[in-house]
Amino acid sequence: MTTTLEREEVGGLVREWRQRRRLSQQALSERCGVSTRHLSYIETGKSQPSRDMIAHLSQALEVPLRAQRQWYAAAGLAPPATELPLDAPPLRQVNAAIEAILAGHEPYPALVIDGGWDLIAANDAAYSLLAGVSPHLLEPPVNVVRLSLDSDGLASRIVNADQWRAGILGRISHEYAASADPRLGRLLADFGEPTPAPTGPPDIVLTLSLRVGEHVLSFLTTTTVFGTPRDVTVAELAIEALYPADDATRAFLTG
Repeated sequence: MTTTLEREEVGGLVREWRQRRRLSQQALSERCGVSTRHLSYIETGKSQPSRDMIAHLSQALEVPLRAQRQWYAAAGLAPPATELPLDAPPLRQVNAAIEAILAGHEPYPALVIDGGWDLIAANDAAYSLLAGVSPHLLEPPVNVVRLSLDSDGLASRIVNADQWRAGILGRISHEYAASADPRLGRLLADFGEPTPAPTGPPDIVLTLSLRVGEHVLSFLTTTTVFGTPRDVTVAELAIEALYPADDATRAFLTG
């Protein structure tokens, strides 16, 4: 049996996400095909949303799987999405795909991060770029944002550090607005909100220019995610692949 406290909690979560998406009750009710009165009853705890209603509301508000699990739990319902550890047997093929992508991307760097930008895995080419990083930044869990922006990490070797910092923090700010993930909130609190990058000729994409010994390597980056995930762990994985942005970098990595 669901308690009144649970009904109030799930209603509060609905209201929180509606306000986060800057929608009025009227706008959300039109999206979901329910009356504003019924929506108001849900938000105030006077009405308990059904499983189907939670699915409709969370879809309309683009609530990520992690937060959706909180909604179902608050309503006393079993969440449809799982949250398995990455080494769980059902994720064996996910791990196999990750390993294939990382190995196949050699000799170029590639790494896997979770929703808080903690490092999950990387290929040898990626690890080779971390020479000289302070040991405390390499203690688990290794956070890629801290590796990139901390003065004890790669920041001192990034030639276009201001542009890179603005780009990374801008991406994290966007992800935080979409997910409300407290891990991203802590990163923004530690490194500050994104500021406009220094003006200059516009690039097609933001590149990472990294000093390695006497060389400056320039990379384009791509992000790969799993399509239509039904597990929180899988949904939050991202494979970051670096590609040479110039012939000199390609020659250095393949020579």
